[in-house]
Amino acid sequence: MAPQPEHIKRDLAAKPIRDESYRDAISTVDKHGKRVWVYPKKPSGKFTNWRQWFGYALLTLLFIGPFIRIGGEPLLMINLVERRFVFFGQVFWPQDFLIFVIGVLTFIIFVALFTVAFGRLFCGWACPQTVFMEMVFRRIEYAIEGDWKQQKALNNGPMTNAKMGKKALKHVLFFTISFLIGNLFLMYILGSDEVFRIVREPMSQHWGGLLAMGVFSGAFYGNFAFFREQACTTVCPYGRLQGVLLDRKSIVIAYDHVRGEARGLFRKGEDRAEVGKGDCIQCSACVHVCPTGIDIRNGTQLECVNCTACIDACDHMMTSVGLPTGLIRYASEEEVAEKKPFRFNARLKAYTVVLVVLIGALTTLIAMRTDTETTILRTPGMLYQTREDGRISNLYAIKTVNKTPNDLPLRLELMNVKGDIELIGRTLDLKGGELGRAETFIILSKDQLTGMKTKVVVGIFSGDELLEEVSTSFVGPMNTVSK
Repeated sequence: MAPQPEHIKRDLAAKPIRDESYRDAISTVDKHGKRVWVYPKKPSGKFTNWRQWFGYALLTLLFIGPFIRIGGEPLLMINLVERRFVFFGQVFWPQDFLIFVIGVLTFIIFVALFTVAFGRLFCGWACPQTVFMEMVFRRIEYAIEGDWKQQKALNNGPMTNAKMGKKALKHVLFFTISFLIGNLFLMYILGSDEVFRIVREPMSQHWGGLLAMGVFSGAFYGNFAFFREQACTTVCPYGRLQGVLLDRKSIVIAYDHVRGEARGLFRKGEDRAEVGKGDCIQCSACVHVCPTGIDIRNGTQLECVNCTACIDACDHMMTSVGLPTGLIRYASEEEVAEKKPFRFNARLKAYTVVLVVLIGALTTLIAMRTDTETTILRTPGMLYQTREDGRISNLYAIKTVNKTPNDLPLRLELMNVKGDIELIGRTLDLKGGELGRAETFIILSKDQLTGMKTKVVVGIFSGDELLEEVSTSFVGPMNTVSK
């Protein structure tokens, strides 16, 4: 092996080898695989205040959402039981599968674009896990058990009456709030009216609903009381997507290592540049406030949910010692290392073009969506029938779904040829959201046929309003002569 040139040896000697071993394990699990309980210090500062106002606004919207009506329909409902989905007052059914697929693709592209540009901003500001944990459950914990040092001392201390009382009060409140959240999410599945009806009726009539409520409440309680940050670091796949989606141009919560290194304790009156120290005063305030227990100074990590607590903690310490704020801030790695500002690069432009196309396709599909969706198929295995008056009839199976919440009396009418439609049995009067099936004869005279197969267009009417047109084929005798 050829020896390295002298200038490379000098460069390697001048640059200390960075310890990357922290990436081999998450911060909340020790080397023996046991859980490391995180006691984050109560954050305060500009970003924390902004996040609180935004989080409480989201919680308000979440709690009033089931009671908001648009055109008589809820703002949002995902009823998997009845396969009925409502978004902003618009009712969707399984027959709208194409709209659902395009919507999911649009959402995925949006998440990718947003993450490429702004990292995990959603996690820190709008994710329900973060909002509930930091704005509700953690606040209760601080109020009852005190700040991080008091909580740690309480948990490590003996079981006294005071400790038992605090723990009991905390967990009662945790479960009560979890029960309310469980009811809230059940409203987004069944609707607020249905949930209130279940509550008013005898428990014996709704064992299934009671079981669902117990599962929801227990899951939320277990998550926020015990599982906590593990939901972000272990279960949620979004953090692992960072390795694929983020690059050096993405905006993340970043430690300015160029300005901060080399770290050193603060000494009053000392010229830090003169003694070779950076602006990081080794106070570990950023570590103490982190809800996932990481050290942001190690760089971007999957555990970081971009909650901004470390920014506020660092800015407070910088202000206290008379150094500029912003040592930890929203920035890209490229901006920190090379002082380059954020740019709308080619990858972001490509994602944006795809996103615009998908939004356009989704908007078009929603705009073209009809109140009904009907299929008319000739009954398989059956030939045409010749009637006593010489006319030809074909038997068809009809399926139609009423996509509206209102009752629709439907009638069928031939649009492109003269003839009759003869329903067998029931009429097509559909209730809101109902799927209707029927059989019908389409009857044409021979002079209306254009060959062995004739295209027939059937109009679906409700009253005088044409809801949609459906094409099918009509089979006649082989010797029919085209007009």
